[in-house]
Amino acid sequence: MAFPESMEALVFYKTGGVEELQKATVPFPEHKPGTILVKVHWIGVNSIDTKGLYPIEKFPQINGLEASGLIAALPTDNATLNDADYKKRNFKVGDKVAVYCLGSHAEYVAVPWVKTFPVPENIPLDVACASSLQGLTTVTHMTETHYVNKGETILIHTVAGHLGLLYTQYAKTRGATVIGTTSSEEKAALAKSFGADHVILYPKENTVERVLELTKGDGVHAVFDGVGKTTFMDNFKLVRRKGTLIAVGNASGPVEAFPPLLLAPKNLKLARPSMANYIVTPEETEGHLKELFRVLSDGSVKVNIVGIYPFTTEGGRQAQIDLTTPGGKVAGKLLIKVVDE
Repeated sequence: MAFPESMEALVFYKTGGVEELQKATVPFPEHKPGTILVKVHWIGVNSIDTKGLYPIEKFPQINGLEASGLIAALPTDNATLNDADYKKRNFKVGDKVAVYCLGSHAEYVAVPWVKTFPVPENIPLDVACASSLQGLTTVTHMTETHYVNKGETILIHTVAGHLGLLYTQYAKTRGATVIGTTSSEEKAALAKSFGADHVILYPKENTVERVLELTKGDGVHAVFDGVGKTTFMDNFKLVRRKGTLIAVGNASGPVEAFPPLLLAPKNLKLARPSMANYIVTPEETEGHLKELFRVLSDGSVKVNIVGIYPFTTEGGRQAQIDLTTPGGKVAGKLLIKVVDE
């Protein structure tokens, strides 16, 4: 099949904020050995996209980490084609896939096959895109970072966000009690509709006092904290003995330095996991993908897509603004539509 020499993509020509993001014509991606060429239909919007944290080797840099679409071309090198794990995925041209790689906000992307995820036929491409990065984050964090068990009580900061809602639903499939924090009655109602047992309105309530009240003074078994700076130190007060602090993100800024001795009074465990480091090998990826697609397929975990934007400069910028504005109303996943299906 012949492919064009160029394509459209959302790119940065220099470092900067959302104002530097623009749609532009760029060279068609090189189909290197071991990569799968994907025709992108949907791209996922994440706050990290415009934080300048990507390892940029040269400009223009195509934005984004996640997308979904259809396979346009398969690897051609014998090393890949003869790999036993590659064969297990049974990739075919035209198959639905989700991808996780830098530079995915484009019409086409060439992705290492290990970061190309086969999508079951019963899962739409928009759902696959909306659930790949945060869905795998949820499964890996609640399996490998801290295995959420039946009967546990966990705390999820920013419970009404896209990741928070996925955390909540997945924890409920494990039989846990979920306490969440959020900023408004509207978001609290949303979190409860997705399974949260208790929601604390942090602008009005003292989170530490309320958590200890709900747990009869024991504290939670684990806290999943995507806020960072403004919530981190209080976590030590509301986690029970031998509990786990999981630092997920830095929405309010990076956590400030603290003495490790603070972990000692309760024998606490502290983790700052990266989902990418849980899906390094084909075996790891297969296991976590299987679990993610299981809970999506049986309906026990649903994604909350709350905004769809056009594949334009204005659409790309507005999606980032809506997602990252402090105190914003986004409570779910934002997508950019590349292809009309």
